[in-house]
Amino acid sequence: MANPWLSIIGIHPSGLDALSAAARRDLDDASVVFGSPRHLELAQVGARGRLWPVPFSVEPVLQLRATTRVAVLVSGDPFHFGAGASLARHLLLGEWRNHPQPSTFSWIAGTLGWSQEQTHCLGLHARSFEHLTPLLAEGERFICLLRDGAAAQAIAAWLQQHGWGASPLWLVSQAGSDAQAIRSGTAQELALGLAEAPVAAPVAAAFEARGGNGFVQVPGRGIDAFLHDGQITKSPVRAMTLALLAPRTGERLWDLGAGSGSVSVEWCLAGGKALCVEQHAERAARIARNAARYAVDLQVVQGDSLALLDTLAPAPQAVFVGGGFDRALFDALRARLQAPWRLVVNAVALETQALLMDLHRVHGGQLLQLQWSEAVPLGRMQSWNAARPVVQWAWNP
Repeated sequence: MANPWLSIIGIHPSGLDALSAAARRDLDDASVVFGSPRHLELAQVGARGRLWPVPFSVEPVLQLRATTRVAVLVSGDPFHFGAGASLARHLLLGEWRNHPQPSTFSWIAGTLGWSQEQTHCLGLHARSFEHLTPLLAEGERFICLLRDGAAAQAIAAWLQQHGWGASPLWLVSQAGSDAQAIRSGTAQELALGLAEAPVAAPVAAAFEARGGNGFVQVPGRGIDAFLHDGQITKSPVRAMTLALLAPRTGERLWDLGAGSGSVSVEWCLAGGKALCVEQHAERAARIARNAARYAVDLQVVQGDSLALLDTLAPAPQAVFVGGGFDRALFDALRARLQAPWRLVVNAVALETQALLMDLHRVHGGQLLQLQWSEAVPLGRMQSWNAARPVVQWAWNP
């Protein structure tokens, strides 16, 4: 479009004075201006202003599509944790003009002297702090946008509770403006101090992770990393299972008979998405808690895998069956899914192991028997305690 109807304008706490001439012109030409109360006040748009709906939605903007000149006000860079991408996914190229300003991340990185490309920049105003968990490691730097002043104390307390209380923490209010204010200390100190003297919004947190245990980056994490009732794929078997499932970024896994969901969580931590089916309600709820613990993209469905198979969507690139596998489920998967997909099944029961050996004889694939022993006390000495053998079949149709 030669004359876009929508202008997406990043606005700085300095207000109109910080806008470029082009952004100021588009703002003046707009008949309707959307923004938060703070942004509308900064832009001095008067009766033209419209507040974003709560909960947030771009629908009011889209209703004016191509009929009205509209401006949208956001903080800093509209396409860096801003509303720009939320709007653009509904529009065609050329329907908008973008007027970015330095983001909060840029202002804070510059203030602290940090290299922004070597800093984790996260928007946590609408997401849980658990999104930090897979990224935490000694010396890693973070800048996090926060919802409000209360969230500033909450992130300090969260870091302390998870073993990172020694981390130097900076809480920056009104970043980049003349009113910018910084509170600093360790996470442990600020978790206590902010209860008596809270910080004002808008606020962001910057910290350098110190004193905790970095997150394990390979599959086969210890079983104490997951909530479970004993029905969990043990660490050595899980490592082998994930190696054969071969997760790739953006791929989807169906985990049938998911137990604790540990395989699915580790699949998601490798960059994928997962859907777990578990027939026991208590275990299904526990899977959801494990997913929340690591803030992974995992959906849980309670019920019988075979009965629900035709309702599951979208189709996966990989299927793991850790419990309840039989020939009927295998035949249903073959009828339901189109190549390419890959299947991994683990079996402890002799009957299921026999079925896997028969399927391997007919269809090929890779068949393994996994056995290991752990050292356990035997009086004043130690002895080997053998785990039950696991037969593992991996097959690509």
